[in-house]
Amino acid sequence: MSTDYKTLTRDGLWDNNVVFAQGLALCPTLAVTSTATNGLGMGLATTAVLVVSNLLVSSVRNIVSPAVRIPVYIVLIATLVTLVDMALNAWVHELYKVLGLFIALIVVNCAILGRAESYASKNSLIPSMVDGLMMGLGFTLALVILGGVREVLGSGTLFASASLLLGKAFSFMELTIIPGYKGFLLMILPPGGFMALGFLLAGKRILDKRTAEARERKAKHAAEQALAGDAA
Repeated sequence: MSTDYKTLTRDGLWDNNVVFAQGLALCPTLAVTSTATNGLGMGLATTAVLVVSNLLVSSVRNIVSPAVRIPVYIVLIATLVTLVDMALNAWVHELYKVLGLFIALIVVNCAILGRAESYASKNSLIPSMVDGLMMGLGFTLALVILGGVREVLGSGTLFASASLLLGKAFSFMELTIIPGYKGFLLMILPPGGFMALGFLLAGKRILDKRTAEARERKAKHAAEQALAGDAA
């Protein structure tokens, strides 16, 4: 796998995005994204676990027997998740009351164990941390976008209760997008999550296809110009 930081960044945020490209971690993705704030909180918690777990797995990759590597990785991840769970409970208790049930599920988030096994166990410390950070930020981006879409359509607001997560200084993020909106309950419920995710996945496919076609046209045009130059 590549250790080029530009490639790691592009893979984590877009090309190999945990949700939009790999289709992993859909359980927490659909469960917590009733608002953008919930998605941001879960995304940041998962990012912290991804970065540190990749760091620890990369550190012990040469001293752990292949036969016991998976149990060791799970113990490391479970320890980190427990620390994150306790930290959220202590410092952002109001948000913890909403996300607390799902924080423990980070242990079985296949994206985290997948990155530990497929990347961190085969690469050095810094590239592994960058991979964890970019995969985590890509996951956070997906959750915030999905949560934002569901929240606007379901409640007419955006980043409601953001001050509970980020502090009173970030209360300016709490926006009312559609004043007087009575809400659309379906978008807050799980079926709304499936529908919104489906449209977002379709949008990414269309955008990727158009980007690839534009690159092909540009490459073809450059080749034609080169041939014309040689002929002249």
